Amino acid sequence: MSTTRDYYEILGVSKESTEAEIKKEYRKLAMKYHPDKNKEPGAEEKFKEISEAYAVLSDTEKREQYDRFGHAGIDSRYSQEDIFRNADFRGFEDLGDILGSIFGGGFGGFGGGFGGQQQRRGPVRGSDLRYDLNITLEQAAQGVETTINVPRAEICDTCSGTGAKPGTSPKTCTNCHGTGQVTHARDTPFGRFMSTSTCNVCRGTGEIIEEPCPACRGTGKQKKVRKISVKVPKGADTGLRLKISGEGEQGSPGAPPGDLYVVLHVEPHRMFERAGDDILYELPLTFTQAALGADVMVPTLHGNVKMNVKPGTQTHSILRLKGKGMPYLHGRGQGDQLVRVVVRTPTNLTEEQKNLLRKLDLPEESGKSKNPKGGKGIFDKVKEAFDT
Repeated sequence: MSTTRDYYEILGVSKESTEAEIKKEYRKLAMKYHPDKNKEPGAEEKFKEISEAYAVLSDTEKREQYDRFGHAGIDSRYSQEDIFRNADFRGFEDLGDILGSIFGGGFGGFGGGFGGQQQRRGPVRGSDLRYDLNITLEQAAQGVETTINVPRAEICDTCSGTGAKPGTSPKTCTNCHGTGQVTHARDTPFGRFMSTSTCNVCRGTGEIIEEPCPACRGTGKQKKVRKISVKVPKGADTGLRLKISGEGEQGSPGAPPGDLYVVLHVEPHRMFERAGDDILYELPLTFTQAALGADVMVPTLHGNVKMNVKPGTQTHSILRLKGKGMPYLHGRGQGDQLVRVVVRTPTNLTEEQKNLLRKLDLPEESGKSKNPKGGKGIFDKVKEAFDT
């Protein structure tokens, strides 16, 4: 402990520094020089020195005496033991914040007053698994039940999950006495500090397997491929996760298994495109079908449907087939099928076809066919010319 160096100098603060500034500097230095963090020679003595300085400067009365009389004012009234016993460390919430920063979290006991027996680690639940399943758009629309092969860890049939050779049993770990944890004690200027860590001999299990099971090599688990039935609901879409409880990895003995999550991926379709609950379809029409109108058969996910195309339908027009889209995933009903009309422009025309189209290239009011004798009109001739 220092009895000559200036306490303000030790902490790197001035006499005008506030309590908060002194605490901040002490925290920095304590984290730097604590013996559990700093193994360099002299670090422990340095830690004691800064702790002594903070014990005095953090106490209003002691700081006042030190400012007036220096070390003589402190030494004449307090022993070094008294300094640490009476030091005001409440600014660090019973040192929980600084010790947490130094040791990275939990501790078993401080100063003998906060200790508690650590419990052995209990059975560990099995891990969850993910399986990516590809389905067609038709399967998504109609729903499907399928079987998938899932590789996973299961309890070893030979040793029943103990990891020990049949006829033998695991032994209690002598290092941790079956608790799976070991406790370390360290004396510090603040008192005795108790910390716990996982036993490095048994790795937290509390048991030692002297003769491992030959089938699983002491792990207690074996990799197997399990056939699992999956029911895909109507209206499923890419990204939908189906949870199958208890079909994940097997946990340790006495612990439940994990769950299986099946993630769906709907494959692209050669004719249809999905837009939410609606289906988009592009319908090619001939020039005459669009101009004169027609009844056409349109494919849907639910079979072919007859649809009426009105005369004069323009290319890129959108026609709607109600209820011919995807079923609603969470509710009754279905979306629609949106039919986008694409009029095919004729190519490689004959002279007769060209002449008929020229005759059609008239103002709308003059394009009406007049045939008093009841013969074929211009539209009939066009239809025949392009349908043959």
